[in-house]
Amino acid sequence: MKFKKLKLYTNKLESELKFYSETLGFELLEQKSNSFSVKVGWSELSFEKSEKEYKYHYCFLIPANKLYEALEWMEKRTEIVTIENGRKTQNFESWNADSFYFYDTSGNIAEFIARYDLKNNDNSDFDISKVLGINEIGMPTANIKKTNDQLSNELKTEYWKGDIERFGTNGTQEGIFLLPNYNLKAVWFPTTIKIKPEPFEAIIESREKEYHIEFRNEKIKTTANNGRRCTSS
Repeated sequence: MKFKKLKLYTNKLESELKFYSETLGFELLEQKSNSFSVKVGWSELSFEKSEKEYKYHYCFLIPANKLYEALEWMEKRTEIVTIENGRKTQNFESWNADSFYFYDTSGNIAEFIARYDLKNNDNSDFDISKVLGINEIGMPTANIKKTNDQLSNELKTEYWKGDIERFGTNGTQEGIFLLPNYNLKAVWFPTTIKIKPEPFEAIIESREKEYHIEFRNEKIKTTANNGRRCTSS
């Protein structure tokens, strides 16, 4: 699975635009009075202006051999979250991955992750063009099994790893929905940001087909490329 597009909502549109297009230097694809989009590898990340504040967790995929080079590059441009005892990287043994975290200007917790199973090494120097794509988006739920089953049935994706009661995942290592049960897991690691089912839209590619997803009010609506809309309560 791959995220082709991801749209989030922010009440700090101007500062997000400056952060992504100037501070980090992603290519600006579109700018309107109430939204903008940047190119992130095979993905497109967009923010739309809202009056309300939302807090997301999302993640970018980088080449498997670029964790520390990317960390050094990012530290020159934004503050990296210190996890504990001065440590700035986190190992996920069962995922065979390492990552580091930073905040965007809306206060969302964002992440760069290197997934070693993908064997996608890059031997050139790291810059923002080496980010491969959007890798994760949080989709909090009160019922992981129900949410996973809907995603699997409608998008032809599969449960990946985790705990079906507390924190599950759906997708592949190239693109994953994070499915925390917000009744059992309170905050996004490694922060104090409360896990809540915030609205977003996405276009994903699964098994050579594209689907549009709208996640709002903890309900998922999907539209396959044949135009049929799927709605579940």
